[in-house]
Amino acid sequence: MAGFLVAFEGLDQSGKQTQTELLREHLQSLGRTCALVSFPDYLSPIGSEIARGLHGERHFAPDVMQLLYVANRYERRPRLQDWLAEGRVVLCDRYIASSVAYGEAHGLDPDWLTDVQRLLPQPDVTILLDIAPETAVRRKAAGRDLFERDLPLLARVRDSYRRQASAGGWVLLDGERDRPEISADVIRAVAARLAPR
Repeated sequence: MAGFLVAFEGLDQSGKQTQTELLREHLQSLGRTCALVSFPDYLSPIGSEIARGLHGERHFAPDVMQLLYVANRYERRPRLQDWLAEGRVVLCDRYIASSVAYGEAHGLDPDWLTDVQRLLPQPDVTILLDIAPETAVRRKAAGRDLFERDLPLLARVRDSYRRQASAGGWVLLDGERDRPEISADVIRAVAARLAPR
């Protein structure tokens, strides 16, 4: 059975982690083997540099910062490929589109950001949980990183996500709704694309 990769995208506090976990529980109840991964992976050497950049301990130019994010995904590429080869459903909390959105919001070329990630396993479906920047701030009032504190930046990130979501392979969902309602839509969207066992 072929593997299947689902990427969840959206602003921080849009519910990506929650919906990823709810989808995993649902798929496992149907007998599917799942693997969940969250990016960035702060436990890797590159991920630790990303964390320093996000908390002002290091100062990276926007292109360097996005290349760190991309490299962090390439660090996990062998494991992602193995999981997919084993027929698992791989659920990513942030993935390729995140670098495009945040990079484009910083004035970087979205085509370059897409191309540099072309050798990563590509998502079978990308789910955008769309919320307003103000909602993101309200849901996380304290402990926000450099990106999370910049409302104009978050507005540009949202615009990029919405632009990307007009392409094939995307599902745009209103992330302002209740969790169960969103979860039901996520499950329907994935079931429509996921081959039965």
